[in-house]
Amino acid sequence: MMDRVLALIVDEGKWLTASMGVALFCVLVVVARHRADLPARRVVTAVMNLFFAVTIGVMAFGHLLAVSVKLATGTLQGSVPVVYAIGIVLAVPSWWLVVHTRALLAPDGGPAQKTLVLNAWLAVTLLALGIPNLPLALPALFNIGYQLHSRRFVGWAIVSLATVVQIGLFVGSLIFLASGQSFEQFSGME
Repeated sequence: MMDRVLALIVDEGKWLTASMGVALFCVLVVVARHRADLPARRVVTAVMNLFFAVTIGVMAFGHLLAVSVKLATGTLQGSVPVVYAIGIVLAVPSWWLVVHTRALLAPDGGPAQKTLVLNAWLAVTLLALGIPNLPLALPALFNIGYQLHSRRFVGWAIVSLATVVQIGLFVGSLIFLASGQSFEQFSGME
Protein backbone atom coordinates (compact mmCIF):
# COMPACT_ATOMS: atom_id res chain seq x y z
CA MET A 1 0.00 0.00 0.00
CA MET A 2 2.80 2.44 0.91
CA ASP A 3 4.53 1.73 -2.41
CA ARG A 4 1.38 2.76 -4.27
CA VAL A 5 1.13 6.02 -2.33
CA LEU A 6 4.79 6.82 -3.00
CA ALA A 7 4.36 6.01 -6.70
CA LEU A 8 1.35 8.31 -6.82
CA ILE A 9 3.31 11.15 -5.17
CA VAL A 10 6.24 10.96 -7.60
CA ASP A 11 4.06 10.62 -10.73
CA GLU A 12 4.23 14.05 -12.33
CA GLY A 13 1.39 13.12 -14.65
CA LYS A 14 -1.16 13.57 -11.89
CA TRP A 15 -0.16 16.90 -10.34
CA LEU A 16 -1.45 19.31 -13.01
CA THR A 17 -4.90 17.73 -13.12
CA ALA A 18 -5.12 17.62 -9.33
CA SER A 19 -3.89 21.21 -8.95
CA MET A 20 -6.41 22.51 -11.47
CA GLY A 21 -9.19 20.64 -9.67
CA VAL A 22 -8.21 22.22 -6.36
CA ALA A 23 -7.96 25.64 -8.05
CA LEU A 24 -11.44 25.26 -9.56
CA PHE A 25 -12.89 24.39 -6.16
CA CYS A 26 -11.23 27.48 -4.59
CA VAL A 27 -12.55 29.71 -7.38
CA LEU A 28 -16.09 28.37 -6.99
CA VAL A 29 -15.98 29.15 -3.27
CA VAL A 30 -14.78 32.71 -3.92
CA VAL A 31 -17.43 33.32 -6.60
CA ALA A 32 -20.19 31.95 -4.37
CA ARG A 33 -19.11 34.21 -1.51
CA HIS A 34 -18.33 37.46 -3.32
CA ARG A 35 -20.08 37.75 -6.66
CA ALA A 36 -23.00 39.77 -5.31
CA ASP A 37 -21.18 42.13 -2.97
CA LEU A 38 -18.20 43.26 -5.08
CA PRO A 39 -17.72 44.84 -8.50
CA ALA A 40 -17.34 42.24 -11.26
CA ARG A 41 -13.88 43.47 -12.27
CA ARG A 42 -12.53 42.92 -8.75
CA VAL A 43 -14.03 39.42 -8.54
CA VAL A 44 -12.66 38.51 -11.99
CA THR A 45 -9.21 39.81 -11.02
CA ALA A 46 -9.26 37.79 -7.81
CA VAL A 47 -10.57 34.64 -9.52
CA MET A 48 -8.00 34.74 -12.33
CA ASN A 49 -5.16 35.25 -9.87
CA LEU A 50 -6.46 32.65 -7.43
CA PHE A 51 -6.89 29.96 -10.09
CA PHE A 52 -3.39 30.51 -11.43
CA ALA A 53 -1.77 30.79 -8.00
CA VAL A 54 -3.44 27.67 -6.61
CA THR A 55 -2.59 25.68 -9.74
CA ILE A 56 1.10 26.59 -9.57
CA GLY A 57 1.18 26.42 -5.76
CA VAL A 58 -0.19 22.87 -5.63
CA MET A 59 2.16 21.82 -8.42
CA ALA A 60 5.12 23.36 -6.56
CA PHE A 61 4.05 21.54 -3.39
CA GLY A 62 3.80 18.32 -5.42
CA HIS A 63 7.24 18.91 -6.86
CA LEU A 64 8.76 19.44 -3.40
CA LEU A 65 6.94 16.41 -2.02
CA ALA A 66 8.06 14.23 -4.96
CA VAL A 67 11.65 15.44 -4.61
CA SER A 68 11.59 14.63 -0.90
CA VAL A 69 10.19 11.15 -1.54
CA LYS A 70 12.76 10.48 -4.27
CA LEU A 71 15.54 11.72 -2.00
CA ALA A 72 14.34 9.47 0.83
CA THR A 73 14.08 6.44 -1.45
CA GLY A 74 17.40 7.09 -3.18
CA THR A 75 15.89 7.57 -6.65
CA LEU A 76 16.46 11.34 -7.01
CA GLN A 77 18.37 12.29 -10.14
CA GLY A 78 20.02 15.67 -10.32
CA SER A 79 21.36 18.18 -7.87
CA VAL A 80 19.42 18.23 -4.60
CA PRO A 81 19.77 22.01 -4.07
CA VAL A 82 18.70 22.74 -7.66
CA VAL A 83 15.58 20.55 -7.65
CA TYR A 84 14.51 21.94 -4.27
CA ALA A 85 15.21 25.49 -5.47
CA ILE A 86 12.91 24.95 -8.46
CA GLY A 87 10.04 24.05 -6.14
CA ILE A 88 10.75 26.88 -3.73
CA VAL A 89 10.99 29.63 -6.39
CA LEU A 90 7.55 28.57 -7.61
CA ALA A 91 5.96 27.85 -4.22
CA VAL A 92 6.83 31.14 -2.53
CA PRO A 93 5.28 33.58 -5.05
CA SER A 94 2.32 31.33 -5.85
CA TRP A 95 1.26 30.90 -2.22
CA TRP A 96 1.97 34.58 -1.60
CA LEU A 97 -0.40 35.33 -4.50
CA VAL A 98 -3.02 33.02 -2.97
CA VAL A 99 -2.83 34.97 0.29
CA HIS A 100 -2.82 38.25 -1.64
CA THR A 101 -6.13 37.27 -3.26
CA ARG A 102 -7.82 38.11 0.04
CA ALA A 103 -6.54 41.67 -0.33
CA LEU A 104 -7.90 41.78 -3.88
CA LEU A 105 -11.34 40.99 -2.45
CA ALA A 106 -11.08 43.62 0.29
CA PRO A 107 -13.08 46.84 -0.04
CA ASP A 108 -10.03 48.83 -1.18
CA GLY A 109 -9.02 46.16 -3.70
CA GLY A 110 -5.51 45.57 -2.39
CA PRO A 111 -2.21 46.79 -3.82
CA ALA A 112 -2.23 46.34 -7.61
CA GLN A 113 1.55 46.51 -7.85
CA LYS A 114 1.96 43.43 -5.65
CA THR A 115 -0.35 41.46 -7.95
CA LEU A 116 1.67 42.50 -10.99
CA VAL A 117 5.02 41.66 -9.35
CA LEU A 118 3.92 38.21 -8.17
CA ASN A 119 2.48 37.31 -11.58
CA ALA A 120 5.61 38.56 -13.33
CA TRP A 121 7.82 36.61 -10.89
CA LEU A 122 5.93 33.40 -11.63
CA ALA A 123 5.87 33.95 -15.41
CA VAL A 124 9.59 34.69 -15.58
CA THR A 125 10.42 31.72 -13.35
CA LEU A 126 8.29 29.31 -15.38
CA LEU A 127 9.79 30.54 -18.65
CA ALA A 128 13.32 30.38 -17.22
CA LEU A 129 12.68 26.71 -16.43
CA GLY A 130 12.04 26.03 -20.12
CA ILE A 131 9.86 26.85 -23.10
CA PRO A 132 7.61 23.79 -22.45
CA ASN A 133 6.33 25.80 -19.45
CA LEU A 134 4.92 28.55 -21.70
CA PRO A 135 1.33 27.24 -21.41
CA LEU A 136 1.69 27.37 -17.62
CA ALA A 137 3.11 30.91 -17.75
CA LEU A 138 0.43 32.34 -20.05
CA PRO A 139 -2.19 32.75 -17.28
CA ALA A 140 0.23 35.01 -15.39
CA LEU A 141 0.57 37.19 -18.48
CA PHE A 142 -3.23 37.29 -18.85
CA ASN A 143 -3.51 38.29 -15.17
CA ILE A 144 -1.07 41.14 -15.77
CA GLY A 145 -2.94 42.22 -18.90
CA TYR A 146 -6.29 42.13 -17.14
CA GLN A 147 -4.93 44.17 -14.25
CA LEU A 148 -3.67 46.83 -16.68
CA HIS A 149 -6.55 46.94 -19.18
CA SER A 150 -8.75 50.01 -19.39
CA ARG A 151 -11.34 49.07 -22.00
CA ARG A 152 -14.25 46.70 -21.45
CA PHE A 153 -13.69 44.90 -24.78
CA VAL A 154 -10.03 44.28 -23.96
CA GLY A 155 -11.01 42.88 -20.56
CA TRP A 156 -13.49 40.48 -22.14
CA ALA A 157 -10.90 39.39 -24.71
CA ILE A 158 -8.31 38.72 -22.00
CA VAL A 159 -10.75 36.74 -19.86
CA SER A 160 -11.88 34.75 -22.93
CA LEU A 161 -8.32 33.91 -23.95
CA ALA A 162 -7.38 33.03 -20.37
CA THR A 163 -10.39 30.70 -20.14
CA VAL A 164 -9.50 28.99 -23.41
CA VAL A 165 -5.89 28.50 -22.25
CA GLN A 166 -6.98 27.12 -18.87
CA ILE A 167 -9.45 24.71 -20.49
CA GLY A 168 -6.74 23.67 -22.95
CA LEU A 169 -4.33 23.05 -20.07
CA PHE A 170 -6.92 20.98 -18.24
CA VAL A 171 -7.77 18.90 -21.31
CA GLY A 172 -4.04 18.47 -21.98
CA SER A 173 -3.51 17.39 -18.37
CA LEU A 174 -6.28 14.79 -18.74
CA ILE A 175 -4.70 13.46 -21.94
CA PHE A 176 -1.31 13.36 -20.22
CA LEU A 177 -2.86 11.64 -17.21
CA ALA A 178 -4.54 9.05 -19.42
CA SER A 179 -1.31 8.36 -21.33
CA GLY A 180 0.50 7.01 -18.26
CA GLN A 181 3.78 8.32 -19.67
CA SER A 182 6.43 10.52 -18.14
CA PHE A 183 6.61 14.12 -19.38
CA GLU A 184 9.71 13.29 -21.40
CA GLN A 185 8.03 10.30 -23.09
CA PHE A 186 4.78 12.21 -23.68
CA SER A 187 6.49 15.21 -25.26
CA GLY A 188 8.78 13.06 -27.41
CA MET A 189 11.97 14.12 -25.63
CA GLU A 190 12.81 10.55 -24.66
